[in-house]
Amino acid sequence: MLDETDRRILRQYLAEPGMARAELASRAGVTVATLWRRLERLQAAGVIRAERAVIDWRALGYAVEVSLRFTLDKTDPRAFDTFIAAAREVPEVLAIETFLGRVDVRLNVIARDMAHYQEVYRTRILTLPHIAEVEALMLISTIKEGEALPL
Repeated sequence: MLDETDRRILRQYLAEPGMARAELASRAGVTVATLWRRLERLQAAGVIRAERAVIDWRALGYAVEVSLRFTLDKTDPRAFDTFIAAAREVPEVLAIETFLGRVDVRLNVIARDMAHYQEVYRTRILTLPHIAEVEALMLISTIKEGEALPL
C-alpha cells in the first residue's frame, strides 16, 4: 500500500508536523503538488487520521501524572460501559484504555500537585461505578514518548 515516497513523506511529517508544506515536499524529495496529492490519498485511506495540537499539560501547571489500573465488578453486564461513560466526564482524565487480563481499565490522570490529586482521587475517581480494585502508579519520568513508526 505504501511506497518509498509515501514513507519518506510520513517520516518527515512525523518528525516535524508543523513544517510548511513546501519544506516538507523539499525534504521528502517531491514537488508540492505531489505532496498534496499523496497527503490527500493517505488521509482518504485512513493512514493519516488527523492533524492535532499537542499541549504540554506541564506547561499549564500540572505536575503530577498517575496511571490508575482498575479491575471492575462485572456482576452488572453494563459495568464497562457505565464506568467508561463516567470516567469520560472527569476533566483530569487524559486517557482511558481497556485491557484483556487481570486489569480491565487504565486511566491516566493529571493534577496540579499532590493535594489536587488527592481531591480528584477522592471526589471523582473513587466515586466511579463498579470499581472492585484499583492500583495507582505515579509517573516519575518519561523515557520515550512519541508516535513515530519504523517507516
